[in-house]
Amino acid sequence: MVVHIVTFAFKKENKKANIIQAKQMLENLMGAVPSLRSIDVGLNFSSEERAMDLSIITVFEGKEGLNAYAIHPEHLKVIDFIKTVVEYSKVVDYERV
Repeated sequence: MVVHIVTFAFKKENKKANIIQAKQMLENLMGAVPSLRSIDVGLNFSSEERAMDLSIITVFEGKEGLNAYAIHPEHLKVIDFIKTVVEYSKVVDYERV
C-alpha cells in the first residue's frame, strides 16, 4: 500500500469558502478515481503558527495507483482549483509495510 499525504496553507482571500470547496472537491474523488482506495480530508483546528489549513491522507494499492491518480482528469480539476487558492503545500509519500 502507498500512502500519499498533502497539507495545504490557503491564501487569506475567501479562505473559509475556499477550504470548504476544496474539501468537497477532494472528497468527491472517492469513486471517481479508480485507483483511490481511501481518502481522509481534514480541516485544521489548531491555532499553532506552524499549522496548515487542510490535509488529505490517500491510500493506493501501489505506486502505479498513485501515478494514475496524479494524472486522472478529475484529480487535475481539483489541482487547477487548489493552485488558485493555496499559498503552498507539503507532501509525503510512503509505502506501508
